[in-house]
Amino acid sequence: MSELSHEELLARISSEYYLENRSKVEIGSSYGISRFQVARLLTEALEKGIVEIKVNFPSRVSAADIRRIEKFLGIGGIAVADTNGDVIQARGILAKAAAVEISRQAPAGGTMGISWSRTLDVASRLVRELPKCDVVQLAGALPTEGESNPLELIQRLGHVSGGLTWPLWAPLVVEDPTTAAGLRRQPEIAEALAKADSLDLAVVAIGAWKPGTSTIWDRADADVRQAAVEAGAVGECSGRLINAKGVAVESGLDEQIIAVSIKQLQRTPKVIAVAQGEARAEAVLAVAKAGFVTTLIIDSPLAKALTDLIDEEKSQ
Repeated sequence: MSELSHEELLARISSEYYLENRSKVEIGSSYGISRFQVARLLTEALEKGIVEIKVNFPSRVSAADIRRIEKFLGIGGIAVADTNGDVIQARGILAKAAAVEISRQAPAGGTMGISWSRTLDVASRLVRELPKCDVVQLAGALPTEGESNPLELIQRLGHVSGGLTWPLWAPLVVEDPTTAAGLRRQPEIAEALAKADSLDLAVVAIGAWKPGTSTIWDRADADVRQAAVEAGAVGECSGRLINAKGVAVESGLDEQIIAVSIKQLQRTPKVIAVAQGEARAEAVLAVAKAGFVTTLIIDSPLAKALTDLIDEEKSQ
């Protein structure tokens, strides 16, 4: 092993793992190192570009259309998953794609933040390997059917990564703004929110500001919802609203939300965003204009809706 340069060692171990399908235990035994050291070397090889992983998700959307969408949105990494219109199946397919990207981009020794959505909850169950990193909950909890919740999501990822977890012990939407302000001042909650200032990676979901396409629409008061619409809100991300120009919408809802801010996401170097369904096309465009998404994972109906938006813009 001493005769190899470090880069050669990274390439050799990566070749055995990815191309020869040898386990980390087998590789570690060959080189006299532990499987945990092998995992760290594999992560380093990815970070240094010695290994490049390309995932081709089957899609009815052509490669040319994906390039058009990338150019239109200004996002270099877009994955389109083929779906047949079934919501549950589409969620599973998108979750697999998200799990791949989370595993690939998770920062070794750094900090990853993640919001809750049904798709991201499924994705967290599919992540099998992560480098050691801290995991931060980016948005408070919402009442959901079943046992799924943001606390369990970050605990799953924290267990896989072996790093620290930073939960937000608060609801996402608090009815009384004064109560919400008091919760934000609680040391544990304030500390978790502050961790979002120094994220290496964030993972979020994109919602549209209309019924059935946002996790918080039904939690907001009708007057607050309408005021946000009148203020120009079209997209929602972790409870934060965005207008068609990609600018955060200031509304009464902001005072009720306990979550990462748009500014914090804009300061994060890597952000994976997941969106599903053609109804979210305008919201995806708005979030893209906000400038913080670096990897976008969408389904084929949404991709088709985005290409329609491109064609409409060209015809004007």
